Amino acid sequence: MDFFLIAVIVLGSIGLIAAIVLYVCSKKFAVYEDPRIQQVNALLAGANCGGCGFAGCGGLAEALVKGADKGNIDGLNCPVGGVDTMTRVADLLGMAIANGESKIAVVRCSGSCDKRVKTAEYVGLHTCAAMHACGAGETGCGYGCLGCGDCIDACPFDAIHMNPDTNLPEVDEQKCTACGSCVKACPRTIIELRKKGVKGRRVFVSCVNKDKGAVAIKSCKAACIGCGKCTKACQFDAITQGNNVSYIDANKCRLCRKCVEACPTKAIHAVNFPERKSDVPVSVEQPEKTTLS
Repeated sequence: MDFFLIAVIVLGSIGLIAAIVLYVCSKKFAVYEDPRIQQVNALLAGANCGGCGFAGCGGLAEALVKGADKGNIDGLNCPVGGVDTMTRVADLLGMAIANGESKIAVVRCSGSCDKRVKTAEYVGLHTCAAMHACGAGETGCGYGCLGCGDCIDACPFDAIHMNPDTNLPEVDEQKCTACGSCVKACPRTIIELRKKGVKGRRVFVSCVNKDKGAVAIKSCKAACIGCGKCTKACQFDAITQGNNVSYIDANKCRLCRKCVEACPTKAIHAVNFPERKSDVPVSVEQPEKTTLS
């Protein structure tokens, strides 16, 4: 009987000492977490897409709370949730945010099957990353879309699909959240996040070919040849030339579309604009001929 009593006392003492040690350690090494982090995380989209620049929504929530403590959360944004989500977060943190413009993914390549001649056949891992690592791809353009669909696989919102006729990816404007996953997946940086624009209207150069004009147009009929006609046509200093290709600054562009008309290769695209009204020829009635006798 004494043996069992001693065993119980010893085990109870060990348990009591362990409990005291654990309690002391929990107090001494406790890590405080601001309860606002969980509250902000609950307001975010929860997509964990990384479009905000953090590994997930938890990282963004922590950065927002720290930014609020410093009095500035500018530059921190949830692209999936958009302005509405960020407004709710700002209200929770007692901050104000600048009205951000909605963005959308834009595929800057027009090298469809009929405009780019196939010069080789690739046999290997069917990914854009693998094909790009092997060289120029199956066409003479070393800058254009490779058509393997890495961007499609990367999109968590099913917002980008391959057009079977052109073999180019197309973005679904209703589904795209501008998370940037497709931008990161493209090995040739063809996809760009641009301002969505008023009524979804935007103008951009759909080419990233850095070859000189003669070489670029030989490999793709829709290539920008760096002629500078668009730059001369723009009255708002929105177009710049660099590495033999033009680029339109969405912040300066006033959507006048004069550059679209000036481009000889139709490399500049205008999206979601109404069709221009064509000049209807006015018929002039001819006077009836009279026969003189």
